[in-house]
Amino acid sequence: MKFLERFTLIVYSFIILLISVVLSLLIFNWIDFDVVMEMLKALVTGDLSSKITLGVSIVFILLSIKCMFFDEKSKERVKETQGILLKNENGQLMISKESIDNMVKNAVASFDKVKQCNTKIDVNSENQLRITLFLVVGENVIIKELASSLQKKIKEEVKKISDLEVEEVNVKVTSLQDGKKSKE
Repeated sequence: MKFLERFTLIVYSFIILLISVVLSLLIFNWIDFDVVMEMLKALVTGDLSSKITLGVSIVFILLSIKCMFFDEKSKERVKETQGILLKNENGQLMISKESIDNMVKNAVASFDKVKQCNTKIDVNSENQLRITLFLVVGENVIIKELASSLQKKIKEEVKKISDLEVEEVNVKVTSLQDGKKSKE
């Protein structure tokens, strides 16, 4: 969260707390209603205090509008799902993360010992890919050899199809599938 958003949240929380406490004190008759009204009247009708109150109110209104309608997290989520934008003298090419995911899954499909594959694709600022595979593999697999073959194949396929550099391919074997269970 950015500083401005955190500050706004703290100030709003403090104001809501203050209003809640004053209302509770009024309900229990621990403070007089006329005292609260005199304080509010002084804030609104005083020459200097009314200008300060108006200025603070305008700032809070603008911050409220910014926080409600201009959410930074939604922009980050859109950027995450879009993919990679490549530009050249002829125009632009957008390669979606879904397309890269399909390239990776097609490369993994050629390995019979991989029973299930899920992927996570990250793109750094230089448009280099970091691919993480979450695999379920069959029995009697030499995991080190499988991982090395997968890494090499995925880097080659993605480079050949999309001309994108794959910085790294991380392989995480999440489970070994028993051959007896898959036959049933």
